[in-house]
Amino acid sequence: MSYYQSTCRNPPLYIGFDLSTQQLKGLVVNSDLKVVYIAKFDFDADSTGFPIKKGVLTNEAEHEVFAPVALWLQAMDTVLESLRKQGLDFSRVKGISGAGQQHGSVYWGNEAENLLRGLDASKSLQDQLPAAFSHPYSPNWQDSSTQKECDEFDAALGGQEQLAQATGSKAHHRFTGPQILRFTRKHPEVYSKTARISLVSSFIASLFLGQIAPFDISDVCGMNLWNIKKGAYDEQILKLCSGKFELNDLKQKLGEVPEDGGLHLGSVHPYYTQRYGFSPDCTVIPATGDNPATILALPLRPSDAMVSLGTSTTFLMSTPSYMPDPATHFFNHPTTAGLYMFMLCYKNGGLAREYVRDAINDSLKDTPAQPWANFDKIALESQPLGQKNSADSMKMGLFFPRPEIVPNLPSGQWRFTYNPETGDLQETTSGWTAPHDEARAIVESQFLSLRLRSRGLTTSPGNGLPAQPRRVYLVGGGSKNEAIAKIAGEILGGVEGVYKLDIGDNACALGAAYKAVWGMERAPGQTFENLIGQRWQEEQFIEKIADGYQKGVFEQYGKAVDGFEKMEDYVVQQVLAKRIETV
Repeated sequence: MSYYQSTCRNPPLYIGFDLSTQQLKGLVVNSDLKVVYIAKFDFDADSTGFPIKKGVLTNEAEHEVFAPVALWLQAMDTVLESLRKQGLDFSRVKGISGAGQQHGSVYWGNEAENLLRGLDASKSLQDQLPAAFSHPYSPNWQDSSTQKECDEFDAALGGQEQLAQATGSKAHHRFTGPQILRFTRKHPEVYSKTARISLVSSFIASLFLGQIAPFDISDVCGMNLWNIKKGAYDEQILKLCSGKFELNDLKQKLGEVPEDGGLHLGSVHPYYTQRYGFSPDCTVIPATGDNPATILALPLRPSDAMVSLGTSTTFLMSTPSYMPDPATHFFNHPTTAGLYMFMLCYKNGGLAREYVRDAINDSLKDTPAQPWANFDKIALESQPLGQKNSADSMKMGLFFPRPEIVPNLPSGQWRFTYNPETGDLQETTSGWTAPHDEARAIVESQFLSLRLRSRGLTTSPGNGLPAQPRRVYLVGGGSKNEAIAKIAGEILGGVEGVYKLDIGDNACALGAAYKAVWGMERAPGQTFENLIGQRWQEEQFIEKIADGYQKGVFEQYGKAVDGFEKMEDYVVQQVLAKRIETV
């Protein structure tokens, strides 16, 4: 029983907001982390007055994707009203945090602070705050208009590797720094009238504080502006990002960044106490990005791995090691000093596996009631890496129906054999039986890439075992697949096993709500993992679905990792040479 529960007749509640591309969600939990209310606002289905599609507007001529900020105000008004209609007693809400779509930026005008401070409880947010913005739109993570700016960012410190070392990532179209630089060039008059710039996460916190909230220590790492090792903005990159404007002016627009992810930013504005009945002592905790919030949806321990197996593939890990690379992302951990969040994003995931699945069903002239049945059977019956005995060469390949970013390759398929004893790598389809050999190979390809890029971030769990995650958590559609789970454990390990994490589409909102619980109820020095771990009822959310580490098989895949890296490098160089030939 928590402190608050043991001392309060009406135990406290906490709200986590998730402002994503297509909806706003408000999720309420109690001190035991149980969800008691959920309200959603779907931008396309529920909004009025905004000609959006899938939550955004597009300018295809300039590759711009952006969202009207006033739409988010309408959504917040509606979600709060929905929670009230459901019976939420706002006076019991002791803490608020949020998760915002990463990299989006909100541009506040000179009157923003006055308008936020002077909110009138008789009017909605949408009625009062549109005039607070110097620019009515927020660039969305799908925006790809900043190639020129990304090239400049990558060159600012000497190359992509140096930028990644400093900021945790190479330059990306969606990252806020390149977006701001382009904004200074396309809208210089608007930029000069911009008093502050928020991320989507700090925008959420600002609404409830009634003043501009600071960036979160994790979300600030999605800007290409924050020097992670120095714990400060990188002056050289800021100078580039400010364009023709003063560097110190940009610093003031961005504001300070507190190190404590559970900091009490202040109490909610009286607007919310008068309009909804919030308690005057309800406290705002820094909101973070959607990806950092996802790893807070469970007490993910250092070296635990979370793999999202949707249309794309996302890999998240909490680690004490800072080993940035242009192909990966590192962020400060959103709650725990000394830890980092490691992230990989792939365009090819479920779609690539579905192509192989469909090819197998077509070859068998069989469409079973369970469409994955044939794929799973063949994958489970196949030997790891296609080796019938240890003397055989390993079969491995790359299968990209879409252009990939990790590594940077066009769509295509490449098949190889690799001899780990001699290091011999041959591009060949000889010995491959398509599409049957590809059932295991496509899954191996995806997880070998994860193991390649996360090696060095894990430690040995003891007893002479090789370095590996303690647990591997699978989420998304692919987590329901027995074959994928089994192969994931064989390749990634996981001394305690492979688990399916089932929290539906609530991960970001849950992580934000748990962050609020931790920020308000932690004892001095108590970590997020410790507090949430004591209260989290894992049997409600996770199920062990496969073994993890298997001696011999894990080491066999360890040898394959070197060949996989060699294969990727070969294909990248091959594609690069062809590009040069066509220029």
